[in-house]
Amino acid sequence: MITLDVYNRQGEKVGTVDVDPADFGGTVNKQLLHDVVLMHLANQRAGTHSTLRRGEVSGSTRKLFRQKGTGNARVGTRRTNKRKGGGTAKGPKPRDYEYHLPKKAVRAATRMALLSRFQDNEVVIIDDLSVPGGQPRTKEVASVLKALVKGLKLDQLPVPKKEGEDLTPEKEAARRKRQVRNLTWLIGIADRDPTLYKSARNIRGVEVQPASQLNTYTLLRPKRLLLTRAALEALRKPQPAATAGAGV
Repeated sequence: MITLDVYNRQGEKVGTVDVDPADFGGTVNKQLLHDVVLMHLANQRAGTHSTLRRGEVSGSTRKLFRQKGTGNARVGTRRTNKRKGGGTAKGPKPRDYEYHLPKKAVRAATRMALLSRFQDNEVVIIDDLSVPGGQPRTKEVASVLKALVKGLKLDQLPVPKKEGEDLTPEKEAARRKRQVRNLTWLIGIADRDPTLYKSARNIRGVEVQPASQLNTYTLLRPKRLLLTRAALEALRKPQPAATAGAGV
């Protein structure tokens, strides 16, 4: 069993929750995670790249000068890819990069991604994250994240430095501040909450998604995963076949 701490909105520990690895596949297949992430990245490509071949660039097709007698190397048309302004040889053309792996593999990879975040202690459980008043308030979500950073001591993580580098206290403080500022969050909620979404969408590095829309790529990309209790319970349940692979 994996024991996770539960925090409140003030960043204080209020309890624990146990997670059974068997609910999320039991083991992590890194190759499957790699394949599914590549699939998500490929499906996001626009594929609008285009180059002009030698038959598409402007210019005459006449041979520039005769084959023999000039003392120069033999040449052909001005459109050849060997010359400036000529066409591109075997350049990219618009294409569709989209492909899909089996749905069962995608569902399994999503649960493995969750398990890997649990095992690496990169998941934060919060008891409640609703925005009071029913009106979007960015300040509410920002204050919760700031309290969690202090409660989890994420602002005290070691600062990376080069080998042999001697950091002054001022540089170390500035680098730690930048490290906290660049911290990215994925907030997982049980169901759609437009108020919470609008409250968090203007915060840099923060994304809100319901549990049914989480996929392998969105789970592995951010630094920290913030789940509500209700979202954790929703993720423990097997996904129905109709909604499996959402967001693929």
